[in-house]
Amino acid sequence: MTRASDMFDRFLNTFAAWALALLWILPLAYAVWTAIHPSAYEANFDLFAPLTTENFVKAWQAAPFHRYFLNTFILVTMILAGQFLLCTLAAFAFARFEFPGRNVLFALVLLQLLVMPDILMVENYQTMRLLNLVDTIPAIALPYIASGFGIFLLRQTFMTIPKELDEAARIEGASVLGVLWKVYIPLAKPTYLAYGLVSVSHHWNNFLWPLIVTNSVETRPVTVGLSVFSAIDSGIEWSVINAATLMTSGPLLIAFLLFQRQFVQSFMRAGIK
Repeated sequence: MTRASDMFDRFLNTFAAWALALLWILPLAYAVWTAIHPSAYEANFDLFAPLTTENFVKAWQAAPFHRYFLNTFILVTMILAGQFLLCTLAAFAFARFEFPGRNVLFALVLLQLLVMPDILMVENYQTMRLLNLVDTIPAIALPYIASGFGIFLLRQTFMTIPKELDEAARIEGASVLGVLWKVYIPLAKPTYLAYGLVSVSHHWNNFLWPLIVTNSVETRPVTVGLSVFSAIDSGIEWSVINAATLMTSGPLLIAFLLFQRQFVQSFMRAGIK
């Protein structure tokens, strides 16, 4: 009786998993179908329908996606570089130095994890106006440079590194920054990879703040550019819109498929649950 019950439970779990996977992939499958077929087949699922790349060509020519991709690449690179620098220094200080108020300051850093970024948009916009940075790529990046999650993650990783390695490097004549560069950072590479993947994915797909702080083609990332493109009231076909959607989400999807094993392993080694 118990064995039959266990088999039934496994069947239900497997069925539920496949059902959820099907529900998740259906919108993506529809987008792929409409993007690679003529517009006449948007709601006509004919297995012998002709394939075409015309929708991608139309989408690329209808909006400056080359500029959007360049802006997004600059944006995520700027944010990731700033986060690596600031989070590494802050995490190293919290993990290895004793100073008055350390626990209080770290608690304030953790409070950032409880604050939704949307709550601070008005204040952030006013700050960008004071700095005369509205409608610039740095205006999109600056509110995200200091990451409480990144500081917490790296601090926890640095605390697991034996202090004997730190002391050995000091005996060899390494400076404080030398110890950080030659001991801590190399041993924390899985954590950096895991956090980098999360950061790039999040800021590649970020939409609301870039929409608020940008006004021109020269600064819009792909998410805002795609929104403007799909909102044009000029009879654009769904097949073209879906082709543009696949172009903007394609790089992340391809990167995940190519580096799926490294992606999962880096998260497991970094201790992200």
